[in-house]
Amino acid sequence: MKIFDNEIENRIYRKALKNQKKFIRKFGDDRRSEYHLSLEDNEVLTPPFNCKKIIINKAGKADDFKNQLPAKPLIIGNIRMGFGHYRISMAMASAAKALGYTPLWLDLNSFPETTCTKIISYQNNLYSTGSRLSQKSKLFNKLFWEPLNYEGFKKLSYNAGDQITAELMTPLFKEIPPETPFIATHVWPSQAALHAGLTKVVNAIPDNWPMALHLSEGALHTVQTYNSYWGYRMLHGFDEKQILKPMGKDDIIWTGHYIDHELVSNIEEDCAKRISRVKEGSPIRFLFTIGGAGAQGEFFAAIIKTLLPYVKMNKACIYINCGDYENVWNKLKKMIPEIADGSIPVSLHFDNWKEEKDFAESAIDGLDTRSGSGLHVFCNKDIFAAVYITNLLMRASDLLITKPSELAFYPVPKLFIRRIGGHEMWGAIHAAELGDGSQECESPEFACEVVKLIMNEPELLETMANNIITQKKIGTYDGAYRAVKLAAGEKIENLKGMQI
Repeated sequence: MKIFDNEIENRIYRKALKNQKKFIRKFGDDRRSEYHLSLEDNEVLTPPFNCKKIIINKAGKADDFKNQLPAKPLIIGNIRMGFGHYRISMAMASAAKALGYTPLWLDLNSFPETTCTKIISYQNNLYSTGSRLSQKSKLFNKLFWEPLNYEGFKKLSYNAGDQITAELMTPLFKEIPPETPFIATHVWPSQAALHAGLTKVVNAIPDNWPMALHLSEGALHTVQTYNSYWGYRMLHGFDEKQILKPMGKDDIIWTGHYIDHELVSNIEEDCAKRISRVKEGSPIRFLFTIGGAGAQGEFFAAIIKTLLPYVKMNKACIYINCGDYENVWNKLKKMIPEIADGSIPVSLHFDNWKEEKDFAESAIDGLDTRSGSGLHVFCNKDIFAAVYITNLLMRASDLLITKPSELAFYPVPKLFIRRIGGHEMWGAIHAAELGDGSQECESPEFACEVVKLIMNEPELLETMANNIITQKKIGTYDGAYRAVKLAAGEKIENLKGMQI
């Protein structure tokens, strides 16, 4: 077995085969099964993106899916693993629609009857458990979780195992015409698509820390940063014992950040509003995004407590997105007495997508002053609504408070709390160097001091907003457009600073 012409030891290959057999014993092998596909609308995805979900139609026939395909389809292969891969997929869907394509949503983790979903769900649960433990135990984080995310996933041997496992994920691709443009926002859909014979596969790599985990030989790899380009091109550090042969120049392209068309096309307008609010002394709008696992709840609670006196004085406004887990909000209430005793009025926006969407739009327009003051909490059991409300609220926000994961690349001023996994560190470093985000705050105490500084010197937000406008001009946020064009076989313009 070779990966980019680098020989993989036989023992690693045998281990990968053994692991595949383990999954077959545990979850079965449905590679001879037939799953008939169909398209359906989605309440959240279809209106803004004209995006259709790919589903299994048990009453369908072999040619039904092919006959349903629109004139210019583009499949976005993803998995639900936290919110990050869904958010990047939405950016691709948005860019696809803007460029005249019809995006089709294929979540390999949404077909419980398949071996594919069973494997992904099993591994997703392990990762979620590890994330939560890493926040509760410093020893576990130091000895296991950080090394795994920072170095373990970096090894080329890890990629060998994933490639063999992905062979079990191919049945869902049998009815997809091989020439259909395909963008994967996680490596497993990319690997599975290639095993199934698709020929126009783009592997959109997240993060800013190169890891062999994300390699999918045969696909065109896209990366968001120049740092990632060099790290992947040279397979830098992917083998502790030797310097590896590099990836070919046609295997990887630096595209810029994967951002929704709605966000990119409104950068100047949204930043102008941020600058105007700073100059006018309007309440500063803070957006908190809390992952579904509820990790780092105490970190968020400390920052919210710091902001509540400013909310009372109408100098700050807080938006909190709890994702699709109401229990996250219940935990926050217990940690923040001012919320629990009712001394701070709270507006709840739960499980009503139209109302949530209308609120976000009013906050962007500034037509309803209530949307720019007080404390607002969002939660929706629908995963698509839970993810996308953050995208809508970003346009109306002055500062996003988040861990430095996929949101590190978005065109909104950002304050980064402590990472979950060493690979996320480089997202904060990248944003701080671009000037559209803070450095990573290692402790709640330090993050609270940064918040106080911003409240006392709101012109810091004006600087970030101006830096975002500058990055827009040089194409930093145009990665999703480029990824779509590449998947469709179109030529793309040069990204400033590098010939591609």
